[in-house]
Amino acid sequence: MLRVLVCVSGGGTNLQAILDAGAKGELGDTEIVRVISNNPNAYALERAKNAGVDAVCVSPKDYAAREEFHAALLDAMNAAKPDLIVLAGFLVVIPKEVIQAYRGRIINIHPSLIPSFCGTGYYGLKVHEAALERGVKITGATVHYVDEGTDTGPIIAQKAVEVHDGDTPKELQLRVMQEAEWVILPKAIRMIADKQ
Repeated sequence: MLRVLVCVSGGGTNLQAILDAGAKGELGDTEIVRVISNNPNAYALERAKNAGVDAVCVSPKDYAAREEFHAALLDAMNAAKPDLIVLAGFLVVIPKEVIQAYRGRIINIHPSLIPSFCGTGYYGLKVHEAALERGVKITGATVHYVDEGTDTGPIIAQKAVEVHDGDTPKELQLRVMQEAEWVILPKAIRMIADKQ
């Protein structure tokens, strides 16, 4: 049984894709054991509760120092005893203590075909704005392992998505989510579960 912890900051559409895949039996021998958000207003917490998954908020605003937040985040992760941590739109720089504790067991979804439009500053709509500004015809999403760099860990899966003439960043973002992110993130979890 692969115990999966999902970290998310916002609406949780990638989390929903994981929950839906799990409900259909598409994640193999996997259990979503906890969802952590850094945002108390994240709809992802509601999605988790609706699915009967333990959901907690660990917000940096509740701590006087960043180190205290990092320690609390690691404690909340450790409490769930995860085999795999999935960053599904988690807008927090993962502290080195977490990377060291869970090396090779943290994956992230990024809304581009790495190495394009990735690294520091590339998240959310900014990725799609940059892709449109550059004029690329193909973009997509990447699932990769997390290391000390930003979007630099080994790639697990990628899926290409066509850019349409006249796309707005929001239209492109939605297409990348629907055609790539929501497809490859559950598949990557299943691949990892099957290797257990």
